[in-house]
Amino acid sequence: MSASHDPFSAGLEACACLTPLGDEQATLAALLAGRSALSLTPVLGAQGGDPVPLALMGPMDETQPPRWLAPLRQLAARLPAGAWGTAREPVIVTSSNFGVGSLYAFTRDRDPAHLTHGTPWAAAELLRRELGWGPQIHVLSHACVTAHLGLAQAGRLLQAGLADRVLVWSFDFVSPFVAGGFHSLKILNGAMPAPYAARETGSIGLGDGAAFAVLAREGGPFRLEAHALYNEMHHFTGNQPDGGGFAATAAAIAARTGGRRVWVKGHGTGTLEAGRLEAEGFARHFPGAPLVSWKGSLGHTLGSCGLVELAVALAAWRAGRAPGTVGTVAPTFTAEVATEAFPTGGYDAAVLASNAFGGAHATMLLTHD
Repeated sequence: MSASHDPFSAGLEACACLTPLGDEQATLAALLAGRSALSLTPVLGAQGGDPVPLALMGPMDETQPPRWLAPLRQLAARLPAGAWGTAREPVIVTSSNFGVGSLYAFTRDRDPAHLTHGTPWAAAELLRRELGWGPQIHVLSHACVTAHLGLAQAGRLLQAGLADRVLVWSFDFVSPFVAGGFHSLKILNGAMPAPYAARETGSIGLGDGAAFAVLAREGGPFRLEAHALYNEMHHFTGNQPDGGGFAATAAAIAARTGGRRVWVKGHGTGTLEAGRLEAEGFARHFPGAPLVSWKGSLGHTLGSCGLVELAVALAAWRAGRAPGTVGTVAPTFTAEVATEAFPTGGYDAAVLASNAFGGAHATMLLTHD
């Protein structure tokens, strides 16, 4: 069991995302309208299988070049100028999947071209060449808390004076291998996700997503004030039954809020036990703070969800209205779960959380001037 509570404050110079609903502005508008990007799709793509809720930017089956490359080029066009990939402006690439779908494709058609971007480092190297980055690339992967780890690492590089600006880049695209794996656990099934809903059967959706953030010591009016990371190492997939991991990160961030009025963007995949433990943990440490999840519309963007949803949260704050928990109706696990959109004007901080298999937890505090 390990825990880390990082107090360093870093400015958000830029942050953007791409989902099947569009960029962060289009995604926000769709969420506010209650729209969902999820649709029932054969779990193994062209190979068929049970219909499951997926939110995709295109056909799920891997292609040559990989299907994620064109959307990432589109996202990269919005990057601020910088000497990215150099010693003073390094890049942190985060993902839970990288090119694993290409490895699965190779097992089916034996095309060796899939192997050139099938591993995490090979996928990052392809991105580096395509986007013109230098060689100073950090690669991180830890399931669904990966983007949080990249943001925390960026803050530490800045704190230590090892960088002037850091680009955190995250992407996860669904493949038949990934969808099939979740389907085998029965949490990806034929039902649409309803995060934090107290219902009989839980379910999740999966979605394509990519995002970036540029962190600097100063930056704009928004800041990442603190990170809390905790790993229960309890089980291959499950959490401690007492919810200790959820409570640990919530308590650490609550201690840093300094009396600020907050709203909470939770993980909220639609699973039952984890959803209940998370909702109860936040209700205990942030009583009355509205709790939302957007995975009922976007699907679970896996290791990239922390950064994709950060970009949407920033867009919501700028627009003055945060979406509620799309796809969910009462009864919910706690009274704090917000099923309708709400104005952000009365809040001066947001708590953003992601959780992962085995009891890995990550929570961060977003503030603005």
